[in-house]
Amino acid sequence: MKAEYDIKQIAISTIEEEAKTISQLKNYIDGDFVSIVELILNSSGRVIITGIGKSANIANKIVATLNSTGTSAMFMHAADAIHGDLGMIRPNDVIICISKSGNTPEIKVLVPLIKNMGNSLIALVSGLDSFLAKQADFILKAVVEKEACPNNLAPTNSTTAQLVMGDALAVSLLECRQFTSQDFAKYHPGGALGKKLYLRVEDVLVKENPPKVSMNENIRSVILEISSKRMGATAVVDSEDKLIGIITDGDLRRMLEKNDEINHLTAQQIMTPSPKTTEQETLAINAFHLMENNNITQLAVIESGKYLGMIHLHDILKEGIV
Repeated sequence: MKAEYDIKQIAISTIEEEAKTISQLKNYIDGDFVSIVELILNSSGRVIITGIGKSANIANKIVATLNSTGTSAMFMHAADAIHGDLGMIRPNDVIICISKSGNTPEIKVLVPLIKNMGNSLIALVSGLDSFLAKQADFILKAVVEKEACPNNLAPTNSTTAQLVMGDALAVSLLECRQFTSQDFAKYHPGGALGKKLYLRVEDVLVKENPPKVSMNENIRSVILEISSKRMGATAVVDSEDKLIGIITDGDLRRMLEKNDEINHLTAQQIMTPSPKTTEQETLAINAFHLMENNNITQLAVIESGKYLGMIHLHDILKEGIV
């Protein structure tokens, strides 16, 4: 068994080899790359990405990235394509074929069939003199000198290069389409990522019977309001429900430390004036950061100065966006 030092060095060497490969890819961003981006942008069809073996795995990932960033894409396994899956290709679809060598038997069978259908063919390939590269209309050059594998066999550098070129393509298309975070949210409605992009304060705000007291209410009323509403705080409002302050559990503790007699105190005397607030349309994640940055756990929600309700840090945390 290799010593611990050797294992670490093997891992470091692998990372360095792949980093070197990636850094050289910028030399292959050429006129073909620009033409490929323009071709896809101007196409009324989809992007169909095909490959076999490890290249098929990379194809699936690139398809997922394109779909999530505004470019409709589908995966077609190169082996299955010649057994019926060619039927998924439509006349205006752009085909990207991924292969390290560009000379595998499946690719040699598949490429002429695609060419006969009249679709534009893009090769994402390392072997620039290969069958695939010579048959393609455009080439995405994922050139690698060798694999990180000491036997130069296991796809490592080559699949990393394919993945990075796929990302470069996807991001180029994204920016050319002026694809925004709002667009991104449409395709990611589930999970933490989606909620960060679309969940707003109004989605977690309970407007019915929010915690609030008037300026002149006594300390007993304040304590009962905080306790019964279970928000750890209450708003202090005027006769028109305009927010003028907030009283938290912490304010109550500090009040007890400073006063021996408390029965005469009113809400206005113990409140924190001009508290941090947010609005209904604010993204929930931004409200969370406001609380986090100010070391508070509640935010009063207002509209034109009028108090609507209160959200607690836990209201946002339970949505799973943090």
